[in-house]
Amino acid sequence: MSKDQNIQKAFDLAVERYAAVGVDVNKALADMQKISLSLHCWQADDVTGFENPDGQLSGGIQATGNYPGKARNMEELRADILKAKSFIPGDHRLNLHEIYGDFGGKFVDRDKVEPKHFASWMAWAKENNFKLDFNSTSFSHPKSGSLSLSNPDKSIRDFWIEHTKRCRTISEEMGKAQNDPCIMNLWIHDGSKDITVNRLKYRELLKDSLDQIFAQKYDNMKDCIESKLFGIGAESYTVGSHDFYLGYGAQNGKMVTLDTGHFHLTESIADKISSLLLFTPEIMLHVSRPIRWDSDHVTIMNDDTLDLAKEIVRSNALDRVHIGLDYFDASINRIGAYVIGSRATQKCFLQALLEPIATLRQYEANDQLFERLALLEEAKSLPWGAVWDYFCAKNNVPVGENYITEIQKYEKEVTSKR
Repeated sequence: MSKDQNIQKAFDLAVERYAAVGVDVNKALADMQKISLSLHCWQADDVTGFENPDGQLSGGIQATGNYPGKARNMEELRADILKAKSFIPGDHRLNLHEIYGDFGGKFVDRDKVEPKHFASWMAWAKENNFKLDFNSTSFSHPKSGSLSLSNPDKSIRDFWIEHTKRCRTISEEMGKAQNDPCIMNLWIHDGSKDITVNRLKYRELLKDSLDQIFAQKYDNMKDCIESKLFGIGAESYTVGSHDFYLGYGAQNGKMVTLDTGHFHLTESIADKISSLLLFTPEIMLHVSRPIRWDSDHVTIMNDDTLDLAKEIVRSNALDRVHIGLDYFDASINRIGAYVIGSRATQKCFLQALLEPIATLRQYEANDQLFERLALLEEAKSLPWGAVWDYFCAKNNVPVGENYITEIQKYEKEVTSKR
């Protein structure tokens, strides 16, 4: 029996097994096919970008490690992204930071950036079946300091307001070009290393900056605002906290970004989903793996990511929750990191879609709590792996661990020669 026949046979048996607990596997696969991840461009080059490739990271941004072969320019970055994409089943998006513009070798300061600097990205994305998302970039700049949009210095604050306005204009043009809204994420590192006695003042300034930035309404882009518990160099106080952005998002109809590394390690990000869905229009996720808080390790199929996926599916919110990735590990093969994290996230969502939710809810409604817990436990060992292999095969990407040798080959032939 060939490998393809084995995959088909295992899948057919899985369909029968899931049917026994009331799960339609083919419907789950159809829903799975619609899920697009927003791949983060900065995994391929350690958040360096093209504004100043020799510049140093600042504003709480760090990439740990120096594994050989990182992308050094736009051509290498795009090649690495396409190579990673070839191992990830489904159709996906690409998330760009502003510092990844096509600046033609010239310095363009961030308050002068224009849509033309991303025209080649729009053309490339269309050619390679990507939709684009976008981010303003407040870190790694001489005017970053410890405060940007909340800076009491009006000249610095106005600089970052103008930068962010221009990023929204770029996002609008991206949305028009791809006939699908571009989601623009706003995250700033603003905060204080030690005790501050002006918490309210900085948050008033940030609110005013956001009001100015969002005054212009657009039809082809969507705004999301990302919080953080604390940052490197901002351990005592973060202006853009979760409470701040939750209030602002609820009041102004903006989606809130939940980065899975930006909260206390004991907090459940999954538990926040149902609350946010009641008060904000949509949610953006940045999925990573915090080992010691915001360490941005490569996402794996762990309980945190699985619980997050299950809560989204249980809330019937796949059309309101956007799934982006946000980790940057420079200590291992970067293309491999892309693929591991992307496939792990997809595996979690597939398992969520295969959950026997109708039966579980019936048990809960009948107060059959033993039965509910028993089925939740038994569902963990249902043959979701056979469905995953079939999903990969149907999407013409390597099944199982077969992508490892392909990435090793790419490293030998391409990245090791950089």
